[in-house]
Amino acid sequence: MKVVGFIGLGNMGLPMALNLSKKSIHVKAYDLSDEAKENALDAGLNVLNSVHDVLIDIDALITMLPNDAAVEDVFLRNGALDSLEKTTLIIDCSTISPGISKKVANEAHNKGLSMVDAPVSGGVKGAEEGTLSFIVGGNEQDVKKGSILFNVMGDNTFYAGNSGSGQIAKLCNNMLLAIHMCGTAETLAMGVKNGLDPIVLSEIMKNSSGGNWSLEKYNPFPDVMEGAPASNNYNGGFLNALMLKDLRLAEQLSDHSKSYTPMGKLARKLYEQLNDEGLGGLDFSSIQKNYLK
Repeated sequence: MKVVGFIGLGNMGLPMALNLSKKSIHVKAYDLSDEAKENALDAGLNVLNSVHDVLIDIDALITMLPNDAAVEDVFLRNGALDSLEKTTLIIDCSTISPGISKKVANEAHNKGLSMVDAPVSGGVKGAEEGTLSFIVGGNEQDVKKGSILFNVMGDNTFYAGNSGSGQIAKLCNNMLLAIHMCGTAETLAMGVKNGLDPIVLSEIMKNSSGGNWSLEKYNPFPDVMEGAPASNNYNGGFLNALMLKDLRLAEQLSDHSKSYTPMGKLARKLYEQLNDEGLGGLDFSSIQKNYLK
């Protein structure tokens, strides 16, 4: 794995690509956004002019794209699958619907290509620090083949099962993430409105039975946790618009499987409210704003 194509240089994709380049892997990068391309160039990446330029003479192709349509555009509408050498391993790190993931993987396999879905957990900080968790679906041998790249960009790789399984596990994870972020923000606001210091209350709950990832790693209350988006006006991080996209995908998954997910549906409604208020570009911990009115 000496040469890697990387398509999608946003908040997550750019630091992932940079971590690969720091390990003497030659990265051929691309993004549709001019701003993303400029940021990548400024960071020292080799940014090419088109998707098809990226596909030539690479050992692996990694994509980190925002939604189903973007993934279909790259692989099905723009003919990427027809331009890749049969030895190229495709790793799609986007979080998309399991159905689209399976559709693209089946098309790749029909063309003699190897493809895995490998959505990630760990947020922007994990991408920057190379501590992401990869949740991978596909052929287990292909997962092992990609492990050298997963190990550069992250700390953990979990094999979930066949194609699409990584997406299913990721949607389950993100639904739970939204639920405990909403609950954490709600509880902190109630404590503060009743006279408690949010720092003191956070420390109590972190070390009690209410402890969770949102409290421990990503506190949503302003100025409680240094480095968290809440202490930077909710800038950066994982955007509300993307969380809402994932919650809608999770709801589709639950409806398809007739799963009972009332808390997931409520979280989706709360994030819809944030996005309707024009806050889609803020970090998802800004759900705290709902409770401080």
